Amino acid sequence: MNTEPKADRWYALQLRSRWESSTAALLSCKGYQTFLPTYKNATRGSSRSKEVQSPLFPGYLFCRFNVCDRLPVLITPGVISVVGTGRVPIPVEESEIESIQRMVSSGLRVEPCPYLEVGQLVRIEDGALSGIEGVLTSFKGSQRIVVSISLLRRSVALEIDRSVVSPGQPKRSGVAQPGVVVPWFEPAVT
Repeated sequence: MNTEPKADRWYALQLRSRWESSTAALLSCKGYQTFLPTYKNATRGSSRSKEVQSPLFPGYLFCRFNVCDRLPVLITPGVISVVGTGRVPIPVEESEIESIQRMVSSGLRVEPCPYLEVGQLVRIEDGALSGIEGVLTSFKGSQRIVVSISLLRRSVALEIDRSVVSPGQPKRSGVAQPGVVVPWFEPAVT
């Protein structure tokens, strides 16, 4: 891992909404290497649908620069900040950028999907179960997930396509402290 602070590294930039392409062009004109991964997105018009290139990570752009000399990047129109912890920019691993570049250039269909973790509250957004919330318990391959739904202090497991699920919002009771996630169900008693 390269920890030399004077080296050019890849960083994720948070951008103003819909400024991805213009900010990438401005940074390229300043001599920076940028990477804006896109995918083909079908949009519906008044009479027909068409495919447009949309950012894979809306509101973000990858840029290679020296973090010690980041002011020219930060003052570029559209740039809000360099992604990091607090005010400390965190570089993106070279291997992650290479992986995304390979996926985008592979010719295979790529598209954004919500980032989900086991134990996370999720909401079913489509189909007969639309509106139901549960807890993600496991992944079944790359396209299926198992969601546990609490019922009468018991859980019901459901295998569902991950494309119809979005991250849920935790419910809070009146006594919860800000920032503390309160479970929306009680665990089953065994």
